Amino acid sequence: MNSLFIDKAPEDTRIIVAMSGGVDSSVTAAMLKEQGYDVVGVTLQLYDHGEAVCRPNTCCAGRDIYDARRVADQIGIPHYVLDYEEVFKRDVMDYFAETYVQGETPIPCVKCNETVKFRDLLETAKDLGGDALVTGHYVQWQKTDQGAILLRGADHRRDQSYFMFTMTQAQADFVRFPLGNMSKDETRALAKKYGLSVASKSDSQDICFVPEGKYVDVVEKLRPGALEPGEIVHLDGTVVGKHDGIIKYTVGQRRGLGIAWPDPLYVIRLDAEKKQVIVGPQEALLEFELTIAELNWIGFTPLSAEGREIEVKVRSAQPPQPATVYPNADGSARVVLRDGYAGIAPGQACVFYEGERMLGGGWIQKAA
Repeated sequence: MNSLFIDKAPEDTRIIVAMSGGVDSSVTAAMLKEQGYDVVGVTLQLYDHGEAVCRPNTCCAGRDIYDARRVADQIGIPHYVLDYEEVFKRDVMDYFAETYVQGETPIPCVKCNETVKFRDLLETAKDLGGDALVTGHYVQWQKTDQGAILLRGADHRRDQSYFMFTMTQAQADFVRFPLGNMSKDETRALAKKYGLSVASKSDSQDICFVPEGKYVDVVEKLRPGALEPGEIVHLDGTVVGKHDGIIKYTVGQRRGLGIAWPDPLYVIRLDAEKKQVIVGPQEALLEFELTIAELNWIGFTPLSAEGREIEVKVRSAQPPQPATVYPNADGSARVVLRDGYAGIAPGQACVFYEGERMLGGGWIQKAA
């Protein structure tokens, strides 16, 4: 049994590493190469760099493909660039734009993991003879008698388990996350130890295909005419202003509303059908129940109609909070939050935890 819990000697174990050109995946590849594994690096070209604004520190920019190839040459492993533009456009970028048009707030990184990485790339890894697909995500992976389980990253500030909630058991069994028990400082120290060319490269901050965070520009390009004007309406029915597109607003937003009102107003919800931005006082944001679609449960004990007490995260950066989940026959679920949560946005994810273990989740459709 090797360090990745595969019943082979490292030199007989082929590992496909998804190399984004950043520090994390580069260290992952170098570390496994040092341990004697048969490492193959793969970088995905996800969109047309001639049309996108190429800038440093994004996982899809042309510079990052160059950086990944340079690291692969440095550590002496084969490296391939795969054209995934068509599937990325269909399953991630179009989803991103359409979700905004519907008045929701998408998480394209989850969709990318669900489709491009852990569906398509995973199958490619098998085609390449890989025994495992490995990434530089900060998620802990453990082998059990019933199958692999995923846990929050040891450094909760870097934990990325929230973005893995759509993973199936079969996928979890095939992937590995060697950095899950490390901190970012430890990763950078290894990058310097290995003398990697990307050791000082800064982390990406924005969605890879959204230059400088200007998501409205991307939505307009993908969905011409998405900026339709409408009314800003108070919860009591009073029209308090006008807007030039609901895609410019998110649930919980306070600044930038341009409304003269005696008390602070917040975006409570978005009505795409009526083209309305609904606003109200801060206390109106607090919700105690929500509905999620596309329920994915990867716990070994099935959910029952009586409900199960767990913890949930409805924002990636927020700590888990107590809740009870009740599955529905149609694949959706009802989630009751013990302490309530302010600013639940449809389109975001509700991710389940039991202690440190991630148990799946679903897409938030609406709050009660």
